[in-house]
Amino acid sequence: MKEFLQIHPADTVAVALTDRPGIPAGHKFALRDIAEGENVIKYGNPIGHATRPIHKGELVDHHNLATNLSGTLDYSGITAKASGNASLPLRGDSEGASFMGYPRSDGQVGIRNDIWVIPTVGCVNNICQRIAERAGRGTAILHFSHPYGCSQLGDDHESTRLILRDMILHPNAGGVLVVGLGCENNQPRELEKLLGDYDHSRIRFLVAQEVEGDEVEEGVRIVEELYAQAQTYQRVPVPISFLRVGLKCGGSDGFSGLTANPLLGAFSDWLCARGGTTILTEVPEMFGAEHLLMQRAASEEILQQTISLINDFKEYYLSHGQPVGENPSPGNKAGGISTLEEKALGCTQKSGSSPVCGVLAYGQRLAASGVSAASSPLPPQEEPAAGLHLLCAPGNDLVASTALAAAGCQLVLFTTGRGTPFSTFVPTLKVATNSDLFRRKPHWMDFDAGTLVSANESMDDLLDRFTELIIATANGTPTRAEQAGICDIAIWKNGVTL
Repeated sequence: MKEFLQIHPADTVAVALTDRPGIPAGHKFALRDIAEGENVIKYGNPIGHATRPIHKGELVDHHNLATNLSGTLDYSGITAKASGNASLPLRGDSEGASFMGYPRSDGQVGIRNDIWVIPTVGCVNNICQRIAERAGRGTAILHFSHPYGCSQLGDDHESTRLILRDMILHPNAGGVLVVGLGCENNQPRELEKLLGDYDHSRIRFLVAQEVEGDEVEEGVRIVEELYAQAQTYQRVPVPISFLRVGLKCGGSDGFSGLTANPLLGAFSDWLCARGGTTILTEVPEMFGAEHLLMQRAASEEILQQTISLINDFKEYYLSHGQPVGENPSPGNKAGGISTLEEKALGCTQKSGSSPVCGVLAYGQRLAASGVSAASSPLPPQEEPAAGLHLLCAPGNDLVASTALAAAGCQLVLFTTGRGTPFSTFVPTLKVATNSDLFRRKPHWMDFDAGTLVSANESMDDLLDRFTELIIATANGTPTRAEQAGICDIAIWKNGVTL
């Protein structure tokens, strides 16, 4: 095993792969003397500037390195090159790759067939919980609590409605019971209008104030009907192009940009080359690496949308009097990440090299997918909006992961070097950036990407194992978080509470 890694020939720092005197594993040290004010280079790009002279071999961290980020930027010099590989070569027998999914009547495909109980407003969280507990009896009846749906105005109110709409229509649910109170701002009948022409056998509504008698008893009755209906859905072979996967990291460390994030990038390229879709979010963690994404825009229109995505989010920070570079977290710093640019350059490794094919607003859903082949088990639909997409959402783990799932991802891949037990409302497969974390937290982590370093495993071999696990998960193998019964949501809030 090598002792350190210089990622790019232009780098002025290297990453320690094992503990060195005064330099913990995952942290960086200077490869040469660096003058005060000089940019420090990692991943071939600046990650900030030295705040004092740094000597060769010295630890480089937040004590002697500061961000270069400030406000919005003029990106007029960037052109939409679409320089990523839009047609990566197919490997081995993977050209006909498929998974076992649940086709839905709207052309979507689910990888789970659970029953969901979703509140329109926080006032009925307890009702939803009791319905799920009483109706469960060993089956997968899930409820999702949130504090919103009333006392909200403007964009906050609309964001709540959009995320709940996205959840209600999500293909991973074999049946959905939407529970309202009756007097909330988020009126159930108005929310229902957002669903369009939906499947009434799979989605039902209950308004507690309108029920004569016990609303929990009525909810249990409806859930039992939904459960019986859900048993009529069967898994069938589905082309891998129907898979939509969210890309997220959290609790990152110095190994994130070396192991787990590049692995997700390799998988993203693998899936996009086969007509599938991946979505990258946590916009603030693109700051400092956004130019690399912009250069891969598939068109001038997508380039302009990406520029707006970045600058609008920076304006959001500035409008609240917050600096755009106020990151990384204490855990990131303890793991070896010193500035937001460094974090972003590692974070965006998850996007691979494919062109950016679309930009989504918060709460926006991908178009319903479908195939036109006569042999397909699915009804003819428009072809999927395939490829890599960017999604507007903050970096917060649960808010961002909820947004990825709401956009239509059936699965979220989550890399971490510190570890976390969480999961959003779709299977959240957690990838350890280092083997020590995978060893210490086997009940949290699903996959060890640290073997790239700890066992000198090749990326090709690691990707093969990772792809097998993802397909197995899509086929029904539960994640660690699913085994623990963990599933939560968080909705982005920005404005006034009445």
